[in-house]
Amino acid sequence: MNIQSFTLYIISKPLKHPFSTHLETVVDRESIIVELTDSDGLKGYGEVVAFSSPWYTEETVKTAYHMIKDFFIPLLKNNPVNHPNQVTPLLDKFRRNQMAKAGLETAYWDLFAKQQGVPLSKLLGGTQTDIPSGVVVATSSLDEAYRQIEGYLESGYKRVKLKISPGHDVEIIEPIRNRYPDLALMADANSAYSLRDKDVERLKALDSFDLLMIEQPLAHDDIIEHAMLQQQIRTPICLDESIVTFEDARNAIEMGSCQVINLKIGRVGGLQSSKRIHDLAVEKGIAVWVGGMIEFGVSRAHNIALAALPGFTIAGDISASSRYWDEDIITPEVVVNHGRISMPTGVGIGFAINEQSLMKATLHKETVRL
Repeated sequence: MNIQSFTLYIISKPLKHPFSTHLETVVDRESIIVELTDSDGLKGYGEVVAFSSPWYTEETVKTAYHMIKDFFIPLLKNNPVNHPNQVTPLLDKFRRNQMAKAGLETAYWDLFAKQQGVPLSKLLGGTQTDIPSGVVVATSSLDEAYRQIEGYLESGYKRVKLKISPGHDVEIIEPIRNRYPDLALMADANSAYSLRDKDVERLKALDSFDLLMIEQPLAHDDIIEHAMLQQQIRTPICLDESIVTFEDARNAIEMGSCQVINLKIGRVGGLQSSKRIHDLAVEKGIAVWVGGMIEFGVSRAHNIALAALPGFTIAGDISASSRYWDEDIITPEVVVNHGRISMPTGVGIGFAINEQSLMKATLHKETVRL
């Protein structure tokens, strides 16, 4: 692929509204943008979606930067690749650090698609020309939840996800379901529950509200107890944090731990792994959808390309740029029309970098030349 340089940007922007779960409240979003440049001056972009603190996974922006600069780039310098599918097998020498790996690997995919002169979605095998868009409501205030939902419905969003935890589950879902009886509604617990009797009873109570799914109710690294729980509740369980590798997905499906998988490119280590899990899920009759990480536009663009694959039939957490940012780092920004996002037709991710916005957000920039 004739890579000439790797450039890393550590960036930060304030969210338009704080994003709150029982684990963390995010006010400012920090991230790493990876830029690859080839011998013809073409550039490919990826994004590391780790957070500033290790509340979602063990990775952080600082640890990801360290892994990319000190381990991954030297390995890739000494082992040039001709196709993005060669990146993951090389990086598998190093354990975990999936988000750091994905930031690099997705940049290779964007650059390769540009070198081939095709949209990334087509290169991956995508068939959809537009995709449905869903949103997350993350607030402890019922009035604020109503306000957000009203705004999202006016914008045409097709699915709403509510963040829940013990004592903040039936209490928020019941009034919302009563107010919006036909809304496609799901709940995300971010591992807030256990198999204790009182927790199981709370989760059983959610069966009354016709939820699309309940996402990651139990421990972040569990598949065994999720299988036990799925036998006790009717609501489909969706696994998120538990699915870090293809083998995790295969084991969870075989054990009956879930009926749905939330696929996040960063969490599973890149697009190659995401596609393998998608293909397995389709083969096994498991629903899949593309999750979100409060991303900037680069990762959002990769999510859109992935969601073009035929197995993604549930609206993902891919929303408009304006939902999070006064100004995104891509142009044009991602727009939702009547609840759907059109697949870009340009080469690569189909969006250009807003250089001025990127530089305004940049806290640190470093280039490694080959």
